[in-house]
Amino acid sequence: MVKSTVYQLPVFLFFMLAQIGFGRQDPMQVLTAKRGLVALWDFKEPAGMPRKAVGKGDFPLNERNGPIARMEEGPLSGFSSHFEKNAFLALPFEKTGALNIHGKGQEITVMAWVKWFGKTGFVGGMWNEFTDGGKRQYGLFVDLPHYNGGNQVCGHVSASGGPTPPFPYSCDYSASKQELTRGKWHFIAFTYDGTYIKSYLDGEFKERAPEPIKNTQGFPGVPNGLVHSKNPYYFPDGLGNNGSDFTVGAVVLQRGMGNFFNGLIGGLAVFDRVLDEGELQEINRLTMNQTATP
Repeated sequence: MVKSTVYQLPVFLFFMLAQIGFGRQDPMQVLTAKRGLVALWDFKEPAGMPRKAVGKGDFPLNERNGPIARMEEGPLSGFSSHFEKNAFLALPFEKTGALNIHGKGQEITVMAWVKWFGKTGFVGGMWNEFTDGGKRQYGLFVDLPHYNGGNQVCGHVSASGGPTPPFPYSCDYSASKQELTRGKWHFIAFTYDGTYIKSYLDGEFKERAPEPIKNTQGFPGVPNGLVHSKNPYYFPDGLGNNGSDFTVGAVVLQRGMGNFFNGLIGGLAVFDRVLDEGELQEINRLTMNQTATP
């Protein structure tokens, strides 16, 4: 009996040390090693400096409408950018390079780490709702209530760049079944496989049953409005090559810049493939189980 206990002790210690070691993995190293990474920003730079990415380029995001303060909290680097007072970050279209993900059947994943304080907000992507009739392409939002996405993670895509006929706006977005908690760090993401958009909150996908879509009644061809699922959202048209800037924290609307994100963004990543739910759950465990302060 004693020999068996002595023999088992090193094995027990090995697995304990392995678990500790796994828990101390560097999230940035894990993410940058993943196939399909286009860009990953960790927002560790102070106000006044471009926010640079790792991946297929550094894609420097520059401040617009004033400085964006660096906060000493965040799941990736221990820092985050505080979006307030209509400030946002932008990269001109001609410098987007590999971020210009488009095509029929093209896959994409956009993920972010956010502490949201409320109101409709754009997190990141290539999305312009006004110029030349619209240059929408892909974008991660929070709280799009007009078409059943209130307080939820919303993944928006477009083929044409314009609104969804016959409606005045684009309704082609998935919306998580779960709602975000204001003032709390969340890991949010959406994926698009060329056919379906899916929204995830804290690494978890929850399907939504078909439901009446608000604000779609009374239009030509759909007098009774639309009824369909918001998660996953069926959209087989693909991603357009529509010429938008890449922005973080705001988009171009008819009235000018709008949908300003209200809160902290501690990381943003774009992949040119779908990350499955297992991968997103792994990322959530790796990043959100760690302290959000340095």
